[in-house]
Amino acid sequence: MYLWEQPEWPGLTWDAARLTSLLARVSREQGRVVGRMEELGFDLRREAHLNTLTEDVVRSSEIEGEKLDNDHVRSSLARRLGMDIGGLLPADRKVDGVVEMMLDATSNYAQPLTAERLFGWHAALFPTGHSGLQKIHVGRWRDDAGGPMQVVSGPIGRRKVHYQAPPAARVPAEMERFLAWFAAPGDADPLLSAGLAHLWFVTIHPFDDGNGRIARAIGDLALARSEQSPQRFYSMSAQIRRERHSYYTQLERTQKGGLDVTSWQEWFLSCLHRAIDGSRETLARVLDKARFWDRFAQASLNARQVKVLNRLLDGFEGKLTTSKWAKLTKCSQDTAYRDILDLIERGALVRDPAGGRSTSYSLAVGT
Repeated sequence: MYLWEQPEWPGLTWDAARLTSLLARVSREQGRVVGRMEELGFDLRREAHLNTLTEDVVRSSEIEGEKLDNDHVRSSLARRLGMDIGGLLPADRKVDGVVEMMLDATSNYAQPLTAERLFGWHAALFPTGHSGLQKIHVGRWRDDAGGPMQVVSGPIGRRKVHYQAPPAARVPAEMERFLAWFAAPGDADPLLSAGLAHLWFVTIHPFDDGNGRIARAIGDLALARSEQSPQRFYSMSAQIRRERHSYYTQLERTQKGGLDVTSWQEWFLSCLHRAIDGSRETLARVLDKARFWDRFAQASLNARQVKVLNRLLDGFEGKLTTSKWAKLTKCSQDTAYRDILDLIERGALVRDPAGGRSTSYSLAVGT
């Protein structure tokens, strides 16, 4: 029997006493990270916000097996946030849709969550009306014309059904009830409401596809409401991506269990706690970047050097070589080599130990 088949559904409950200590710990850490970020200047807060949202969008898509280009996501976010990060990449329709959904969820957290708003998010996720090669119903609830909505894994012929959602005929009423609760969740702690919202939404599974990403966006909206802030400094999606296996295991166990969802809420709070703890890395990267540019503020660097240095400071994937420099800045390899040598002389870059054709470069330690 699935969760939604229980006679008292959706009367989900949990053991408040069992969660009290963990909830207090997470709430305290949430307040601390928001406080630490508030101590930063306006520009550093925006940089931390941009870094967090970039990771959130990329990792949320990765959970569903879709890899978005980090630089395209960052450019799309910067463009919409009005930030000048240099070297903005051309718009990518698919990336822009995911970004628009996430920004609407977090920046407009005080706005009501309605069916029309969810339809807009869904349409933004699937601008072509297709999920891969399959045509789907976009911007409306599923109709189950192709059979019941199931979460499955494994090769064709040996598929394992992990979960089956309520029949499509029930979805409009189920979503009406969910949205009414989300608008007035009662006196439950906001963090517990965020966990419940995520679980409840993915249990209904109202769309043909994109339910996981929209559930995480709803969770982020609920967390933004709990902080009364549109700026995000920790990524729940990134932490769920790190704990993907345990996430699906806990979700399946809960959706096949009874109405007491204490274990789910405990997992959600613990994951949130680790996500908040991970914000220290975001803060460290932002401060390192600020210190770097303080050091080289008076250096007469060209636009190519500024662009690549920022890419390195934001977390460059792989090794930096002259050919990658040339490709990034659309210059010749000779020009790239001269740019790199100049930065080595200034103490901004160092040559990595391996030489010859595999010569690569890194930021100098301490920069």
